[in-house]
Amino acid sequence: MEKSEATAIDVPETSRESKGKAPLLSAPAAVQHTAAPRYKRGVAIFDLILRISAATAALGATVAMGTTEETLPFFTQFFQFQASYDDLTTFSFFVIAMAIVTSYLVLSIPFSIVCIVRPLATGPRLLLIICDTLAVTLATSAAGAAAAIVYLAHNGNSSANWLAICQQFTDFCQRASGAVVGAFVAVALMIFLVLLSAIALRKR
Repeated sequence: MEKSEATAIDVPETSRESKGKAPLLSAPAAVQHTAAPRYKRGVAIFDLILRISAATAALGATVAMGTTEETLPFFTQFFQFQASYDDLTTFSFFVIAMAIVTSYLVLSIPFSIVCIVRPLATGPRLLLIICDTLAVTLATSAAGAAAAIVYLAHNGNSSANWLAICQQFTDFCQRASGAVVGAFVAVALMIFLVLLSAIALRKR
């Protein structure tokens, strides 16, 4: 009888210990599972803000360069001095490229909203990071080429006998310079977009 009573007392103690340890082992996994969507949703919201800002900067650069022209006040009936963005192929390429980048950024906003609603979805995020990289490449090439022309317009080149036209066409150069600055701002914001997409795609 003493042996049966001892075994009867030992069985409930072991079952209580196993029941007490089970919740402690499962709690960290549950906390980590719920924290991941919140983290990714926060990244997606910041991505949407940067995307709208980049689209605004790209649109401003496109409009500024597309409306850049100036006519000097001294001219005759048959000859006048005029400068326009379409006189230079580089500036025309700048307007076309930045218009494409602006259109892409506007069209990508719904995909960014999808990433907010579904933070764990990898398809839209993967599509955005690929297209963002292509947009950064296009905007960087357009901004870099236009910056080189603006530099020559301000400083000229004595070796090639290129004159600094900004001494006469001041308004033209100011608007072109502002457009280039806006383009580089858009490039910087889109680089952050690519980094955010890479962070969001990282598994935890």
